[in-house]
Amino acid sequence: MVLLCLASASGVAAGQRADGVVLTIDGKIAGEGPRQFTLDDLEAMERESFTTWTPWHDAPVTFEGVPLAALMKHVGARGHLVSAKALNNYYVEYRDFDFARYKPIVAYKADGAYMEISDKGPLFVIFPFDSDPELRSATYLALSIWQLRWMTVQ
Repeated sequence: MVLLCLASASGVAAGQRADGVVLTIDGKIAGEGPRQFTLDDLEAMERESFTTWTPWHDAPVTFEGVPLAALMKHVGARGHLVSAKALNNYYVEYRDFDFARYKPIVAYKADGAYMEISDKGPLFVIFPFDSDPELRSATYLALSIWQLRWMTVQ
């Protein structure tokens, strides 16, 4: 996995946007080298929002972001394994995963505000847990990843 320098998001006030690169995707993707995304880049893409329960919040939250299926299509992902790593080194793998069926998004807003690092941001892969009882299982809860920073397609 190629890990690039992280732009510091310290000093970002509550609900303000993180500046600089917030996500790097590399591996078996279209084009040369890794693709880097700012919040502007992500906000210019297809977006989706949903309100859902999570075990990490006191009440249902409305998340807004890019469908992970659309993001993988955008970068021309050509693999069967997508690994994701967070700023805190949490790591998940989506092997032969049907992003279109389960509809996770790379959220950059929660309840209309940009997410800070201290509040699971600036990016959070989240599933619409209320849309399908299967998604409330430990398997899908573990596939949610906050403070997302890197993805590799293999």
